[in-house]
Amino acid sequence: MAKVHEITIWTRGVTMDKEGRDIASAIGKAAEMEGKYVMAFDNYEDLPDRVLVTTRKYVRISDEEIEHRYVYVNEHPEVVIVAEPTIVKGINVLRGMPEGGLLLVNTNRDIDYMLQFIPNADLLGAIATVDADGISGVKTVDFSGSEGGVDAVGIGAGIAAPIVGAFAKVGGMVKKADLAKIVKDVSAMEKGFKEVKLRKFRKARAEYFWGG
Repeated sequence: MAKVHEITIWTRGVTMDKEGRDIASAIGKAAEMEGKYVMAFDNYEDLPDRVLVTTRKYVRISDEEIEHRYVYVNEHPEVVIVAEPTIVKGINVLRGMPEGGLLLVNTNRDIDYMLQFIPNADLLGAIATVDADGISGVKTVDFSGSEGGVDAVGIGAGIAAPIVGAFAKVGGMVKKADLAKIVKDVSAMEKGFKEVKLRKFRKARAEYFWGG
């Protein structure tokens, strides 16, 4: 059975639900354009979401059909994306991550500052930061695309665009050119790709190669 790459996105309920959903959707659609098998969905344990309460979105990517369709959480995410930086305070966002994983945080703080809030940071193969709020400044609130509905606003009009641009640079699972066909704010996506900061940690047993 082919490896399934698990990506978990942490966001906040209602006010940032759309941005979290856009991150998952953009990554999933870009992977599909490369011929990958993809699943992208909400964490049903978090629903119904409440204003500012932490919620999660999931993406799974594989070269072959994904068999575990009825497992509704990513138990071992190799990538964790945090869309709002204060989420790392008091929550184990790396739960289940195998050694050598990647953490990507939307923040204008430096990497050392963010690491002090992550007690199990020794798991990481790399940490990356991007100031998506500074690049975009937009948090889209819209629910038309939730629960299988048609998204009336479009994908990636807000902070999701620079976040997925940063992910394309450091994650190596999707291509910037494909994302440019998906997100509405292509300029912000490209700035995220250009401005993301990455720090790698040597992990002898890790199989990942973040950032090329």
